[in-house]
Amino acid sequence: MSVLRSIGALGLAGALGGLLAAALAVPVVSGGGLAAKNAVNTFVDLPPAPREEQLAQVTRLLDRNGRPFAQFYEANRTTVRLGSVAPVMRQAIVAIEDARFYEHGGLDVRGTLRALLTNTQAGGIRQGGSSLTQQLVKNILVESARTDAERDKARAPNLARKINELRLALALERKYRKDEILERYLNIAYFGAGAHGVQAAARRFFSTSAARLTLTQAATLAGAVRMPYSTDPSLGSAHRERLKGRRDLVLDRMAGLKLISQQEAAQAKSSPLGLRLRPEPGGCAQSEYPFYCLYVQQELLTNPVFGNTAAERRRRMAKGGMVIRTSLDPVAQRAAEQAIRRHVAPEDTEVAAEAMVEPGTGRIRAMAASKRFGRNPGDRKNGPRTTFNLPADVAHGGGQGFQAGSTFKVFTLATALQQGWRFGDGFQTPGALSPSQGYRNCDGRSVNDPGTRITNASGEGDGGPHSIETGTWKSVNIFYMMLERKVGLCNVVKTAKKLGVVRADGAPLREVPTFTLGINEMDPVTVAASFAAFAARGLYCRPLAIVEITGRDGRRTHVPPSCEQAIEQRVADAVNHVLTGVFDKGTMQGQSIGRPAAGKTGTNNGYTSAWFAGHTPDLAAAVSVGDIRGSYKFPLRGVQIGDRHYGAVQGASLPGPIWVESMRRALRRTEPRGFPKPDMSRFGGGHTPGLEQALADEERRDRRTHPFLRRHRRLFEWLMGQDEVISPRQGRTELTFDWPPRDRHRPATHTPPEVSPGRAPAPERPQAPERAQAPAPARPPARSQPARSQPARPQPAGRAQAPARPPARQPARPQPARQDGSAGRVQPRGSGEGSNRSQPSGRSRPDGQDGAHHPGRDRPGGNGGPPHAHRPG
Repeated sequence: MSVLRSIGALGLAGALGGLLAAALAVPVVSGGGLAAKNAVNTFVDLPPAPREEQLAQVTRLLDRNGRPFAQFYEANRTTVRLGSVAPVMRQAIVAIEDARFYEHGGLDVRGTLRALLTNTQAGGIRQGGSSLTQQLVKNILVESARTDAERDKARAPNLARKINELRLALALERKYRKDEILERYLNIAYFGAGAHGVQAAARRFFSTSAARLTLTQAATLAGAVRMPYSTDPSLGSAHRERLKGRRDLVLDRMAGLKLISQQEAAQAKSSPLGLRLRPEPGGCAQSEYPFYCLYVQQELLTNPVFGNTAAERRRRMAKGGMVIRTSLDPVAQRAAEQAIRRHVAPEDTEVAAEAMVEPGTGRIRAMAASKRFGRNPGDRKNGPRTTFNLPADVAHGGGQGFQAGSTFKVFTLATALQQGWRFGDGFQTPGALSPSQGYRNCDGRSVNDPGTRITNASGEGDGGPHSIETGTWKSVNIFYMMLERKVGLCNVVKTAKKLGVVRADGAPLREVPTFTLGINEMDPVTVAASFAAFAARGLYCRPLAIVEITGRDGRRTHVPPSCEQAIEQRVADAVNHVLTGVFDKGTMQGQSIGRPAAGKTGTNNGYTSAWFAGHTPDLAAAVSVGDIRGSYKFPLRGVQIGDRHYGAVQGASLPGPIWVESMRRALRRTEPRGFPKPDMSRFGGGHTPGLEQALADEERRDRRTHPFLRRHRRLFEWLMGQDEVISPRQGRTELTFDWPPRDRHRPATHTPPEVSPGRAPAPERPQAPERAQAPAPARPPARSQPARSQPARPQPAGRAQAPARPPARQPARPQPARQDGSAGRVQPRGSGEGSNRSQPSGRSRPDGQDGAHHPGRDRPGGNGGPPHAHRPG
């Protein structure tokens, strides 16, 4: 019927007060004629249809294969067209809520009177007095309410609200067709158990879709709409019994309206509810991959691309109904998780985190951590869970990160190669170094630090010659401090910035002499993206998790990589050439992923944290390990991690094996590829004075040394007191040594032999890089040369008239590297770890971070140490 017919029917009801249809029980209004006239005027001069906001819908995250792994919602709802709802569901909801829906014009006087009589006889609510259109109006007003006052007004149990609701219902009937109204009602109605709309209800109650609902399922959902809270099946058996009663009522009503037969109704009533409750988790805590989920969530909330204001971005994420395809690779993700789980337990206070990034796109393939995501029972500070996104930076929910150690040496290496250094170029290194001159930051200000003394590992103090290869493979700190001075501290900082290096806490990089030793706190995502640039031949791409966004209107927006050529391709090729030697000649000797790979270890001073970062042409990854309570307060020495004991955690002893295992599994379906060969015409032919002679001397000494003494050299050095270092933490002398003792030509095993099975023996001595020119006579070792200015092509002292050398064996004489790459320590003079006279930090940092869930305050990794105390290896 039309709206006018509804108004006429209302006039006929004037004898009952003119507004009987406005409620189940309406007070009698005196003066029937006047009441009818006022009623007609009230319902002829109609307001506009109610303002309709977009319904809140679920935003879903998909992995790279299109599989959902997380969702966000303010209301668990997915809107569907009426044609995607089973016909029996449409019949059931109309039968129980408004049987004459297709006959009236928004106000069903006959149905209201019948409901009044039925409910009076039953002594309770058996039928509703409001039309389906009126119920839609009420839901629209509640959904569009922007304040609690507006929401309360839309639900107020008074006559004024009912009259306004009726007028808006008539206006809505003018605006939409009946099927459009029914579609809107089915999408807005609340069915209980957190399910808004018929599609979410079908998934939540029966693990099916609205299009596939059966008769009994449709009757169950239709019965739940009137009493969604008291019939919520997730709340227990009593609620389920009430739900079954409501279902049977709907079936009887459908049979009475001849929509189904009495036999069908009886058969359906005799069947159980058949619930298959499906969890619909919301938020990252219940996601399969919570750390990746949190990264995407923070990107949606903080990136202006997704909205001009924080409130707009939050509203869009919670209500937008978007489908967000990410770059998460389930194979890589499981590989990272399994590798970490094998080595580090969630209950450990030491935490491991890993990020994997695709070279050439910056797409984040995996993010994993040793702890589970969430709050600990009783909100305990320490436990198996954390709310920090350990693989990410502060902007993406992470902590303050850990100092990156010698992984930063790659930026000095790249800078030197860019400036003209060649393979084999190097210089004599002293036994100790104080960065008292030659260091300037990018503001042109001197940042020398005469109060810091750097010595080579093992306390040998003799120094020796090193080339850029041996200095990298052994991670020799003095060599890299001197190389940084030669190429310019600012130039190294600029290279790092071009490769995406930013501190995990968002603060400016600390441009100090020990920059090349990794003074700055970093996160695995940032470090992995930086190393991915070397794999991509110098093309740096900003880390990217979101690949495509599909809006509620079905429109797809592709999110392209954001990349730029940070360094020359040939320079990147040369860096890769040097870094591949870390696996077969350096600190990762004996560990392999079975395909070409390049990387760098990193261990911080006092073993406060450890890293390994590396890459293949197809994938880059970075692993960090540190104590979540605070890396300086709780160094990684004498610790039990997982089921193993570590005398000291180094880059190659724990992060390295995690990286190897995870990369091997992540790439098992990828065909191996090698790196492009370096341009030897540009980078070959370098020379380091004294390097070959040092190698020959070392070989002669080894022949004279008894094998037993050679094997246990480190133990005897310790017993003789040759391994003393000044403790910057406690301002006293302490003894350190690696166990088990090492052969000088083999990297140390990171733990006792019984806890590191399967390690392949290292080659006895690696070979020096190829020489491209003819042999030349040997020359004696050169003395240490002063730092040079920055020529286009550096020529180490004594090299100008020297012909090229034949291939030579790598010297073992210069300071033997720790397996993690530590070839030196810093010994700050003065008052110890908390201070540095030449380079004050400029701000205080919380010490002893405890993993409590206080974002912005107690973030894991807060070192609280000096601004540039050395981090070896």
